[in-house]
Amino acid sequence: MNTITVSRRGFLASGAAAAAGLTLGFHVPFAGDASAQSVTPEVNAWVVIKPDDTVVVRVARVEMGQGTLTGLAQLVAEELECDWDKVTWEYPTPGENVRRGRVWQNFGTAGSQGIRQSNEYVRKGGAAARMMLIQAAANEWKVPVGECTVAKGVITHAGTGRSTSYGKVAAAASSLTPPAADSITLKDPKTWTIAGRPLKRLDTAEKLNGRQVYSIDMKLPGMLNAALKVCPVFGGKIKSFDVTQIERMPGFKKAVRLGDTGVAVIADTWWRAKTALDALPIEWDEGPNANVQQADILAAQQEGLTAREAILGSKNGDVPAALGSARRTVEAVYAVPHQHHVTMEPMNATALWTAEKCEVWTATQNAEAALATAAEVSGLPIDKNEVYRLHLGGGFGRRSSSHDFVRYAVLIAKEMPGTPIKTIWSREEDMTHGWYHPATQCRLVAGFDDQDNLSALHMRISGQSILATLNPDRLQNGRDAATFQGLNPQGPESQLGYTVPNLLIEHAMRNPHVPAGFWRGVNNNQNAIYLECFLDELAHSSKQDPLEFRRKLMANHPKHRAVLDAVAEKVGWGTPAPAGVYRGIAQQMGFGSYVAACAEVSVSDAGILKIHRIVAATDCGHAVNPQQIAAQVEGSFVYGLTAALYGEITVANGRVEQENFDTYQMLRMDEMFDVETIIMPSGGFWGGVGEPTIFVAAPAVLNAIFAATGIRVRQVPLSKTRLKKA
Repeated sequence: MNTITVSRRGFLASGAAAAAGLTLGFHVPFAGDASAQSVTPEVNAWVVIKPDDTVVVRVARVEMGQGTLTGLAQLVAEELECDWDKVTWEYPTPGENVRRGRVWQNFGTAGSQGIRQSNEYVRKGGAAARMMLIQAAANEWKVPVGECTVAKGVITHAGTGRSTSYGKVAAAASSLTPPAADSITLKDPKTWTIAGRPLKRLDTAEKLNGRQVYSIDMKLPGMLNAALKVCPVFGGKIKSFDVTQIERMPGFKKAVRLGDTGVAVIADTWWRAKTALDALPIEWDEGPNANVQQADILAAQQEGLTAREAILGSKNGDVPAALGSARRTVEAVYAVPHQHHVTMEPMNATALWTAEKCEVWTATQNAEAALATAAEVSGLPIDKNEVYRLHLGGGFGRRSSSHDFVRYAVLIAKEMPGTPIKTIWSREEDMTHGWYHPATQCRLVAGFDDQDNLSALHMRISGQSILATLNPDRLQNGRDAATFQGLNPQGPESQLGYTVPNLLIEHAMRNPHVPAGFWRGVNNNQNAIYLECFLDELAHSSKQDPLEFRRKLMANHPKHRAVLDAVAEKVGWGTPAPAGVYRGIAQQMGFGSYVAACAEVSVSDAGILKIHRIVAATDCGHAVNPQQIAAQVEGSFVYGLTAALYGEITVANGRVEQENFDTYQMLRMDEMFDVETIIMPSGGFWGGVGEPTIFVAAPAVLNAIFAATGIRVRQVPLSKTRLKKA
């Protein structure tokens, strides 16, 4: 086993960078239990094979419903050449990863990176294990390894007809020297038999039979529970609280000050903790942010739309000159508000602190960042801290943007050394203390030449920067590159899909006191609304078909156009839609994938919107599990259209106004629509799946609404717009 020595300061730095990153059944991991280190000797860090031929694949990324766990296991199993029916999985811990020199590399699951960033090294892990297992069999038989073959975990020697299984040679294989990385040849995806297939998920049965343990379900012997309150105004502080008023309440154990920001109550049950906390007299110092109103945030954004100074995103040609000489111009302003992650499972963590060890059980999108947070708060060396991952009841970026839920849990546990304490945020606390999708506006101005061709486009985004909130050190000369997702002139991540002779894209950074975070799809979401809806406006202003208008700008962007053409063909663009049904279209590239959608909607005379169908196309390069891709497309549309139709966080007197689902509505089952997914992997690259299609749902629907009503919706949520036909 490789070991390293790392300082707490050094790991905190690396963990913070990684952030920008279990158990089966009722088994719960404890210190020394090492659920990630099986009793059976491992073949290598990625593969453990038991004597009964069970294959345990170690998964460093986390599962939160998106299917990454199964997809990564498929990639390992493909190269391993094992029997898929015998595959199971386990999570290694971040502490073990540190001790072994980060052998599992990145634990982060965000930005649709789970498979696209780790596919090569996990496949090599499976291939290396296969080579070692075959070598072990050849050594036992004293035959050249080249004369041995394997299929479904059974190794055969062609010359003698002898055969053995992986389980019988795994122990011997574990003692061999792993092959050099440059000696490992990975399979051509065209030959895949396990990866690339719509196999059933490995985690479904546990969820169906009720054995799945989520973080909020955590139970430990002698465990107490805590509820917390943080100053309702961001940036405010706690002045005082009167614990004498609740000391005699049932189950009460202790009231704990959380630094200068809040207070927690510990009790024998969570409800008793919350009840006592609600009864606790608290005096807040809300600070100057208590004077901030929603109108102030909007005014700052509006000012930025025309301010003289802005940060350059990309530029080609001479936009001012082209607009000045244009035969005609078109201008519009679009806006997207703050939005909440609304995970089904609110923030929570269980912590156990002693002077010798700090352990945390939680749902996190980056266990290394959670470990870094625990180490920072516990005051103990890295090797005296550990984080055990449990399945997430929703992530969407909230559980990677900040690990404040780990910070508070450890602070509370330190107040009662040796006692495990589970801290659960109430829904109200979760809603009002999030890390929200950034609020921005965008002013777009387009110019047309004498032939009525688009000759110039100016986009000025005004509003919040995520990096300025989460990691200011990553700003480049004050520029947040993430702001321009989907609008970049080149690159494999989020390239603009149109060529405009004169183009200028800028950002006027205006950061309110409301903290921004990574939210599923991130800045691609609003950028797709801004650009794709405005292009639709331009097409109609030119009396051109919206699809053909786009195609003329896409000659240099064949992959963007391919997904757009695919949805147009599937939906029958250019042919009549059913009576009363209208279509809208959109495309975007983000997180390395190309996506497009066409929505079919109707709007009643009373202004009631019904979404009938959305056809979506995705080119993610390689499709590891097509069924999971289709599920991700469907889920992303629900999430994206919840935001577009209803999602809005507003501020009054510095406080977030929305506290629960009565004021932050979700898409209902009776509003769900048909989704048809076209998966068209073109190969040669690895794109993301969990986030990209969310970009195109809203603009496709908004464009269809215009086709149906003549009403151009430029501000979401849609619930604020009266759709009744003129």
